[in-house]
Amino acid sequence: MTEATAVLRYAVRPAVVARYLGQLALVQGALGLVPLAMALAQGDGRFAARLAVVVVFLVGAGLAAARLPPVPRLQTNEGLVVAALAFTLAPLLMVWPMMSEGVSTLDALFESVSGLTTTGLTTLDHVTGRSATFLFTRAWLQWIGGLGVAVLAVALVLGPHADARRLTGSDTPESVLTTAQVYARRVLAVYVVLTTAGVLVLWAVIGDGFDAVLHILPAISTGGFSPYDDSLAGMAHPGGPWVVTLWCLLGAVPLILYSRTVSGDPGALLRDAEVRALVVAVLLVCGLLVLAMHFRGGLPWPEALRQGAWLGASAQSTAGFAGLSVAALDPSSKLTLVVAMLVGGGVGSTAGGLKLLRLVVLLRLAQYTLQRTAMPAHAVAMPRLEGRNLEAGDVERAAVALLLLLLVTLFSWAVFVAAGYPPLDGLLEVASAVGTVGLSSGITGPDLAPGLKLLLCADMLMGRLEIVAMLVLVYPPTWIARRAEAA
Repeated sequence: MTEATAVLRYAVRPAVVARYLGQLALVQGALGLVPLAMALAQGDGRFAARLAVVVVFLVGAGLAAARLPPVPRLQTNEGLVVAALAFTLAPLLMVWPMMSEGVSTLDALFESVSGLTTTGLTTLDHVTGRSATFLFTRAWLQWIGGLGVAVLAVALVLGPHADARRLTGSDTPESVLTTAQVYARRVLAVYVVLTTAGVLVLWAVIGDGFDAVLHILPAISTGGFSPYDDSLAGMAHPGGPWVVTLWCLLGAVPLILYSRTVSGDPGALLRDAEVRALVVAVLLVCGLLVLAMHFRGGLPWPEALRQGAWLGASAQSTAGFAGLSVAALDPSSKLTLVVAMLVGGGVGSTAGGLKLLRLVVLLRLAQYTLQRTAMPAHAVAMPRLEGRNLEAGDVERAAVALLLLLLVTLFSWAVFVAAGYPPLDGLLEVASAVGTVGLSSGITGPDLAPGLKLLLCADMLMGRLEIVAMLVLVYPPTWIARRAEAA
């Protein structure tokens, strides 16, 4: 870094970070009342008592932080630090309540991280038959993690000043045109409507309201936690998995597009390049899986079509539901899943992965590079996407996101290979964690080494926060440098 740029750099202001974390704590405390009510209704006094302590702590911390003076401007690194700390600290607070189910400390942490990051990996030996409170809390964690605690805070607590947008984690054009509060409230409204509709539809199909809740909360959040050990295969009604799969795909679409579609722009979904890319990607992945399952796996065509559609949509949307054992798939199917999980869904959706918009940007740049070779040397042209020129920042952000995703995946994969796991299975497991998917090759389980469990926790957190926020959190100049004036 040059001297000129160094003087423009400011460290985060602890008081500012604490104030925003306090506002997030109030939101988390309010959200904790839902599983607390569930525990009380089920007569689960031990879980309720522990969760009540957590809720009181969050509310107390939030009220204390509210006394800190407000600031007119939130720095970019402060917004990233707040988001990183929120997603890192929240799972820690849920460890003690989750342990009331007889789960070890490390496994409770893993379950909490997997829930709030909407991943769906689990180290538990079984989930079928566990208490209704525990199963609901897992699903609820994924639901609030899907929307993002930060977005909820902006929607419900923060005022409508422009710098709060950085807490939403959204880089969609819509967020630039509206205040953060309006944007977040729109997304929250869409999220609640989709969730409610999903529960009602699935309830009507399978005839079990609680089971519908336990599946739709993880489906719309593209989380993948299931109340059954065999996931979709555990659903008694044959129509259930199709409804769950549909809602996984709905969650992988940028949520703000639904709001635009019903508020005067009915063609918003059809015109969006990322939605079209999602359709193409899902069809391609499902098609490859169906062919592999029939010709290499020996499944009859009807079964291959059914399982391939469920698994392909689940992988591309980063939901993580499955109707069969992923560990038993052939190598080509596993490799297809790895690519789909790392790419993921749309920007501004609940899906993880690189995000399709970034892939579209990079592919458009590659196309432009090829076209440029046939142009005169003096020609002036710019790569375009959806009727506008791609700016250097668009390409830079997409390239950096891809690079960081690949570096984290390769490092974690190397650790699993060094630990003696088969290379392809290890790659699928790591890609599932980094992409916040939850499909497993059978590696993640109660017997997984503690160090590897913690590594997957780190992968899930970095995948959910898209790595940059976690890097900013541990970057020394974030904390050690001159600070801007608080006022």
